Amino acid sequence: MKTIGVLTGGGDCPGMNAVIRAVLRGGIKYDFETLGIRNGWQGLIDWDIQPLDDSSVAGILSKGGTILGTSRTNPLKNTSDFEKIKTNIKKYELFALIVVGGNGTLSAARDVAKQGIPLVGVPKTIDNDICGTDVTFGFDTAITTITDAIDHLRTTAESHHRIMVVEIMGRNAGWLAVMAGMAGGADEILIPEVHFTLDEVCTKLQNRYEAGKRFSLVVISEGVHLQDLGLLSAPIERDDNDHEKFVGVGNILGKELESRLGIETRVTILGYVQRGGSPTANDRILATRFGVGAVELVHAEDFGKMVALQGNHIINIPLEKAVNQLKTVDNDTYNLAMTVIDGRN
Repeated sequence: MKTIGVLTGGGDCPGMNAVIRAVLRGGIKYDFETLGIRNGWQGLIDWDIQPLDDSSVAGILSKGGTILGTSRTNPLKNTSDFEKIKTNIKKYELFALIVVGGNGTLSAARDVAKQGIPLVGVPKTIDNDICGTDVTFGFDTAITTITDAIDHLRTTAESHHRIMVVEIMGRNAGWLAVMAGMAGGADEILIPEVHFTLDEVCTKLQNRYEAGKRFSLVVISEGVHLQDLGLLSAPIERDDNDHEKFVGVGNILGKELESRLGIETRVTILGYVQRGGSPTANDRILATRFGVGAVELVHAEDFGKMVALQGNHIINIPLEKAVNQLKTVDNDTYNLAMTVIDGRN
């Protein structure tokens, strides 16, 4: 009997538990023993593991988050940590790893694989910014959550004749803002990929009011920079994982709109509510397909790959191809969103 391990790294995401469940169930077919690695890569360093069986995954399909816990530990940051990983994998005879994560976790997986560790990647992120796959699980759930929030905000915006600014997650890619903005009927969508000025935004909203439309919904990605709004920005600060610390661009935009237009403006920052909660049926199915697909790659000993969705088929691509750049919003998608907002083409 071969032993495989599954770990979940990076930010939590609806559907991670469905992958864990699918890895266990899919591995039974090949007589794999499955170990859950707790808290991402850190669990491999500390050998903090949880043997998985049917009772471990009973009822987790509909649960958000991950039963294994997660962290943003970089396994290659310290040489001593990576040496512990190699030692533990050899000591406990781990045949292969299945690594579930976003760009950071999968970039680390690529580098770890280059060091001779047999592993397979599974893409997860609500941001939908991983190359090589049409969509990542978690994205559908997040869009559903955001759209529901926009629907709620629309009624109060209309009742009070206000501008409602909704700040959405999206560090470098605006997929959540564009798709939820389209689904929720936003009146303006601002994303990191597209340059615009605050003057342009103000003119557009002013024209709405002059045309008799007494409220507006503005969706903005958290990764939009102040300089893109034509405003002065403070020096960029970064956290321990070299991620930019955001300044709350939604609040700044709201104050500027109210000051310049003289229209009462309110701001809602959805924050971590976008990442939590029970996954949608679509995300449960996709995550399950990814988990089973990853087990198939392990069985074939086709390592250094990532499962992906293309069309309606689960395929695999080299991890190197998946993480060498971000998948950002393309012009056709953004122009579609603008077309349904104001007839732009």
